[in-house]
Amino acid sequence: MMPLHPAIHVYLVAGPTDMRKAIDGLALLVADGLHLDPMSGHLFVFCNRKRDIIKILYWDHNGFCLWQKRLERQRFPWPQSTDATMKIGVRELRWILDGLPIHKINGHYRENYTRIS
Repeated sequence: MMPLHPAIHVYLVAGPTDMRKAIDGLALLVADGLHLDPMSGHLFVFCNRKRDIIKILYWDHNGFCLWQKRLERQRFPWPQSTDATMKIGVRELRWILDGLPIHKINGHYRENYTRIS
């Protein structure tokens, strides 16, 4: 399992990514396309068009690691953003991997309450 320390930055790569890309292709995408250092130790998260596969690329001491999760029936709640990357925390990454949307507040959906008086 990948390291999930709170000090690690997590970058979601907006839009669909070709999941045929392996370590070299994704590292090149991070370096050239996003202008970030793929050897920084941070997590770079990619999702396919159908939103049923996520790949996470990260550098671990002396080499790259590529972690993948494929859903059989559901879809990942991938953000619909126009930005090239979206920086999130480890907590939000766990939410995405568990199938929860990242726009939640303090782990709960925002509820709309009406005042009864």
